[in-house]
Amino acid sequence: MFLDGLDEMDRRIVELLIHNARISYSDLGSAVGLSRVAVAARVSALEKRGIIEEYTTVINPQRMNGAVSCYFEIETQPACLEEVIGILNRCEIVTQIYRVSGKSKLHVHAVAAGQQEMEDFLAGVIDSLPGVTSLSTNIILSRIKDIKGLRL
Repeated sequence: MFLDGLDEMDRRIVELLIHNARISYSDLGSAVGLSRVAVAARVSALEKRGIIEEYTTVINPQRMNGAVSCYFEIETQPACLEEVIGILNRCEIVTQIYRVSGKSKLHVHAVAAGQQEMEDFLAGVIDSLPGVTSLSTNIILSRIKDIKGLRL
């Protein structure tokens, strides 16, 4: 993927950070041929521009004993969309919310500690969302490919 506004050095730095966000500035500098200080300045500039948003630990729910991961496709009446987003935003079990093409449509990912927690979420939150006109739920059975970040 071509990223406007990034030179070749920034692309190399971002690619290395995607593969290992814990890499030191010294090791990053060695890999791209810059000093630790120069790499730190470039990373800081990428953060200030919002290109790098955060550094995080990614947990694979399928590797956790009993965890249940689901995707929901939710379509609402236009007048209820913001309220539905607010309700879902307040739920700890919800890990991602995307506005997708289609009339007032959301793609929502949720991870529960187990089946009972997912059932409670369905009954207590999903089933009572206002203005829902269409809903589909998909339980994730296995993760086959999951790329973090962008393909550069």
